[in-house]
Amino acid sequence: MSASFSIDVALSNEEHTRRVAAILAPALAQAPLPFVIFLSGELGAGKTTLVRALLRAMGFGGRVKSPTYALVEVYVISGLNLYHFDFYRLKDPDEWHESGFRDALTDQAISLIEWPQKALGAGVSLPPADLEIALSMGPSNDARQLRLSALSSQAIRLLQPLASTLK
Repeated sequence: MSASFSIDVALSNEEHTRRVAAILAPALAQAPLPFVIFLSGELGAGKTTLVRALLRAMGFGGRVKSPTYALVEVYVISGLNLYHFDFYRLKDPDEWHESGFRDALTDQAISLIEWPQKALGAGVSLPPADLEIALSMGPSNDARQLRLSALSSQAIRLLQPLASTLK
C-alpha cells in the first residue's frame, strides 16, 4: 500500500522509551488483527527494550524474554495474542517453514518482528508491515532516535491521533 504517515521522536533515555510505549499501547490494543510491526535498527538500538515496554504498558506482568535464540516468544494479554519474533539468527528458511511461524503471522494477533530483513534475506515470505518502528543510536549512550511509520490505512488511523502526544 502506498499510504504512509511517520512520526519522529527523540528518546532521551530508557524512561522516555517507556513513556512512548505507554502512549502507543492503548492504540495497539485496538489495532485490527492481524497487525504486523517491523522493528529495525542496529544491535543495541533498543528494539527489545521497546517491545518489553510495550508489553508492560499493555498489562503483561510476567518475564519478557528476548526471542533471539527461540526466534519467537508468545504473550497473551487480556485475550490478545502477541508474537515477538527475532530473526537475527535466522539463516535457514527450512527453520521457518518447519516451525509453523507462517501460521502465527496469519493468526488474529499482533506480530512484532525484529530483524525482518534477515528473514527476507533468508528467503522467508513475510506479510507486509502495517507499522515500522525504526530505532537508531542517538548522540549519547542512552539517547535514541525513533521513527514510527504507518504503512497501512489501519496503522495511519491508529498513529495520527498520537502525533502531537508523541513529539
